[in-house]
Amino acid sequence: MPIPKNSFKAALRTRARAQIGLWLGLADPYCAEICAGAGFDWLLIDGEHAPNDLRSILAQLQAVAPYPVHPVVRPVAGDVNLIKQLLDIGAQTLLVPMVESAEQAGQLVAAMRYPPAGIRGVGSALARASAWNRHSGYLHEADQEMCLLVQIETRKGLENLEAIAAVEGVDGIFIGPADLSGALGRLGHPDDPEIQAAIEDALQRIQACGRAAGILSASEPLARRYLSLGCSFVAVGLDTALLVRATEDLARKFQA
Repeated sequence: MPIPKNSFKAALRTRARAQIGLWLGLADPYCAEICAGAGFDWLLIDGEHAPNDLRSILAQLQAVAPYPVHPVVRPVAGDVNLIKQLLDIGAQTLLVPMVESAEQAGQLVAAMRYPPAGIRGVGSALARASAWNRHSGYLHEADQEMCLLVQIETRKGLENLEAIAAVEGVDGIFIGPADLSGALGRLGHPDDPEIQAAIEDALQRIQACGRAAGILSASEPLARRYLSLGCSFVAVGLDTALLVRATEDLARKFQA
């Protein structure tokens, strides 16, 4: 039984077409499965700000598995032990928040690779990722299917962007507009012209380094702007925001 191929990583490598994604914050496999059939290229299962734990992330990975969409998992932090668990339950692509240095990025790369290339713990007999060792070549083939996205959202991260991008094994760099706007003194205003200028500069620097650039924006004009700037992966909405708007609109129609 061959190991699953990482279609998202392959798409970032070829840059043939931008990958369009949706953020999942409802922390529910039923909702995740609904979104999995909508036609997006990737779904972000959020473990940083959504109320997810290892088992709820596992349930969502299982729910979306039958669909032609790639799940990306964002852990609460770049913890080596947590990364080991996420990879073992079947995550192949991680988006790690608050990356600020090349040293930190290098540690994350190591955490996603088996020895001797890295420090990932070997427990494939217990792992969904290897189909409990039914993928006979998993230990030797897994590393090449792992995809690491690092999130830049602080002043220090921006200052070290080129050094982070130079780390072998970093597949993409994602700009976090919300935290970055706070770090740059405009908390809650990622659409501020100065913040947007900083974001666009960062996106261009990422691409100049030969890395895939990504971002999230629920604003259609902004999302299209980022795509026009060459972003390789863009999340264009959040399931929570979609539910908020749809329910408010429906209530307003009948309460007016």
